[in-house]
Amino acid sequence: MTSTYQRLEDGLEEKGEIMVKLAGGEELELHTHNVEFEEEPYIRIDADDQVHWVDASKIAHYWIHEEL
Repeated sequence: MTSTYQRLEDGLEEKGEIMVKLAGGEELELHTHNVEFEEEPYIRIDADDQVHWVDASKIAHYWIHEEL
């Protein structure tokens, strides 16, 4: 079974942007230019004025914006 960490890494590489909702309800945007996949399960997100380290196992769900 593929981990959330691996699905996010693969999806971000393919699409360039992924939205995530953390278990606590906070939503974050992941872009190829502001995300580093560190040692699993940790993801570093460099937002404009904050840096977040997210445990991928604590992501409630994620989605991709796609134009129809």
